[in-house]
Amino acid sequence: MTREARDMSGVDDLPYRDPSLPLDERVDDLLARMTLEEKIAQLGGLWITSLVSGARFDADAAAETLRHGIGHVTRIGASTGLRPEAIASLANEIQRVAVERTRLGIPVVVHEESTGGFCARDATVFPQAIGLASTWDAPLVEEVAGVIRSQMLAVGARHALAPVLDVARDPRWGRVEETYGEDPVLAGALGVAYVRGLQGADLRDGVVATGKHFLAYGLPEGGMNHAPVHVGPRQLREVFAEPFAAAVRDAGLASVMNSYSSVDGLPCAGSHAILTDLLREELGFDGVVVADYFSVGLLMSHHRIAGDRGAAAARAIAAGLDIELPAIDCYRELEAEVASGHVDVEVLDRAVRRALSVKFRLGLFEQPYVDARAAPARFQTPDQRALARRGAAESVVLLTNNGVLPLPPDVGTVAVIGPGADDERLLQGDYHYPAHVEIVYLGGLGTGNEPAAEEAEGGVPFLPEAGGAFSPGPYFTPHVTPLAGLREALGDTRVSHAEGCGVSGDDRSGFDAAVAVARTADVAVVVAAGRSGLRPECTVGEARDAVDLRLTGVQEELVDAVTATGTPTVVVVLSGRVHTLERVARHAAALVQLWPPGEEGGHGLADVLTGATDASGRLPVSLPRHVGQVPVHSGHLSGGGRSMFYGDYVDSPAAPLFPFGHGLSYTTFAYDRLRVQATTTAEPLAVSVAVTNVGARPGTETVQLYATDDVASVVRPYRQLVGFARVALEPGAGCDITFTVHPSRLAFYDDDMRFVCEPGRVTFRVGASSSDVRATASTELSGAITQHRQREIVATTVTVNDPRR
Repeated sequence: MTREARDMSGVDDLPYRDPSLPLDERVDDLLARMTLEEKIAQLGGLWITSLVSGARFDADAAAETLRHGIGHVTRIGASTGLRPEAIASLANEIQRVAVERTRLGIPVVVHEESTGGFCARDATVFPQAIGLASTWDAPLVEEVAGVIRSQMLAVGARHALAPVLDVARDPRWGRVEETYGEDPVLAGALGVAYVRGLQGADLRDGVVATGKHFLAYGLPEGGMNHAPVHVGPRQLREVFAEPFAAAVRDAGLASVMNSYSSVDGLPCAGSHAILTDLLREELGFDGVVVADYFSVGLLMSHHRIAGDRGAAAARAIAAGLDIELPAIDCYRELEAEVASGHVDVEVLDRAVRRALSVKFRLGLFEQPYVDARAAPARFQTPDQRALARRGAAESVVLLTNNGVLPLPPDVGTVAVIGPGADDERLLQGDYHYPAHVEIVYLGGLGTGNEPAAEEAEGGVPFLPEAGGAFSPGPYFTPHVTPLAGLREALGDTRVSHAEGCGVSGDDRSGFDAAVAVARTADVAVVVAAGRSGLRPECTVGEARDAVDLRLTGVQEELVDAVTATGTPTVVVVLSGRVHTLERVARHAAALVQLWPPGEEGGHGLADVLTGATDASGRLPVSLPRHVGQVPVHSGHLSGGGRSMFYGDYVDSPAAPLFPFGHGLSYTTFAYDRLRVQATTTAEPLAVSVAVTNVGARPGTETVQLYATDDVASVVRPYRQLVGFARVALEPGAGCDITFTVHPSRLAFYDDDMRFVCEPGRVTFRVGASSSDVRATASTELSGAITQHRQREIVATTVTVNDPRR
């Protein structure tokens, strides 16, 4: 490194380089030394593909591109086919340019996707988020995030664009699979676990987590991606903001990403009311806000509240959006906007301060480089695959069962049929690698024939491909399909196979072969499927919304044909879509929901179907009977969820086919001795219940606690989840579970928009789902109205005593 390259002598002796100084002093010192160009550069990103050419990284060209520095480098792993050591080496080369060949030596942040695992070649592919949510197992989610953290740290990636904290209230929306479901308390608990696992106790040894998408993205008009949201201020806060609030207050969430949608006419990327008043002032968030890709430009082309790129940049930064991703575009105009007086330099400095603070907190100024040679050892270890298998097994939700499951040891021949039976691609969600990277290696977001550099309708650019040695290609880790998993569990000679049909289309030419193998089998397993992704041929995923929630193509006909043989048929729905399954459930001997399960999906499914592990998954979303019921969920306000005065529709029951929290076990659990301790509006209350495994097999029960405010000053949900406990019990064993519920957990926004807990009668229901209530008890909260803040809600704690017989 030469003095000319750094253009500063004694730079290492400057205060901002001194790790012993307080963070604020270091930020202040560095900010005071920065030119306007250098400040603006910290507020944007660059695609990794803009820094490479063909088969090589050009350090000299990168030094020119990064002459003022840069805030983020976008997706080395998720845009290329590089393996871990090469990813780490490239990250080091980029850091070397930023640290050693720019005036101030400010390191870059490499960000990546990680919804269901680090989105990079060789990284562990865990179940998609909705599958992790089906486990109701927060410690498992924290373990999964810990693996993601370890793998990202190994390659120098320090900022993850996950978890998705959207509350999913419209099953037509293609991105439901990326969420933790329909309930704010469940989503908040799992989001907290994910953030803790990813960020760790100290960000110097962690990865920044990004809660997205703020706000109410999961209730778009018509279920259509990016569509406007129509929601009132109470529901906006109590339902859609609550998972974000939980992640901020209980896990120190360091980053938030805006939603593409508008809420009551306010585009989230350009709304001070949403990104500052609500997020920062009300919820107490003090981290960095990053733009969802291209959303600053969408203030012009999509929302039409800005006439040009400069106006869009001014609107976004004033709203509180700090960093433009994936690449700096509109924010390049901030220099002119400051000069013209449209943007106050103090507003710009505020965003720069946040961007720099994260880099200091990550320890990048002290250690910008990683040991590239050590990186491969963090990938595809036996322990990681075992965790992926456990996650897949725990995510399996047994919806119905007439006794055909678990498959007995002497089952005989099993026919495995359907498009999802033996296709590793269908095990992946839309943000898994390489499913997500299809938008690069198959040529963009259109029909597959467009040049990658062209722009799609609405001004959203396609993701650029570097080509050469960096080409991503469809590189899979070893994936275990349902067919492979069952063959390993049962033996090759006992398992036959026929595809039957595809995920889409009307080709029935494979029906005869499927029927033939089913007729000669003792049990048939039909694996119906969806294809998650972003491209047009995908049936679910980002921008793959749908009005028909039935199984796609002719898969329902395939199920009919197989069940008509008289062979007991287990139908497994392997899809990221929330489907209407009434027709399928009517004929299946057992019905199983399996969201995209990742690389160990086949083993996890086989573990459950054969009874090697209990069926312990529980639905994080309600499954409707018909799309005409939408919205259907467990959190309807009193008076909702039914038609007055008969209750049902003319042509259908109003209740969902399978309710939130539903899932069968291979054993039976009894609930008794529900007790609620009387208390005041100012003190926590205890709800206790005894649960016993009264069946003949070991099993795991998810005990769910719901509360009802019997008489409130505003309309409240008939039931709201306030706590849950996952307990494993041997046959004959029982345990006592105590939920400690703080009054802030029962609080709501009253008619004056105060967040209060009111005195009065509260009814608690405990059970195996939102509809399967096993015990009910009420108590009277005495005292005065107590006022709380949403940013200070105390999460329900759970105590489980040692199992007893």
